[in-house]
Amino acid sequence: MDPPIFICSLCFLTITHKYYPLAFYTALIGYLAYAIYKIFDANGVIDWITLHDEESLVQTMKAEKPWIEEAREFFGLLICWIVVLINWVYLKRRAGNN
Repeated sequence: MDPPIFICSLCFLTITHKYYPLAFYTALIGYLAYAIYKIFDANGVIDWITLHDEESLVQTMKAEKPWIEEAREFFGLLICWIVVLINWVYLKRRAGNN
């Protein structure tokens, strides 16, 4: 499943108060694993920090520099992971109160 559609589905589940732990565990593990991969990728975050002096990520949206694209993807995945974590904690607490 496409990651943006998957996270939108999880947000919809949160809004409708439906708790499917397996879906949230899958997203949390999947997004975190892919984010860690983006850190150590050949053009990943470490490459951006060490070899390219933390060049600005808010340049043009052209994919001219792969290390910038990989760093942007990492931060996007990190945002997705945080959103899923917040939704999971909310639903878990709500399920525990019922």
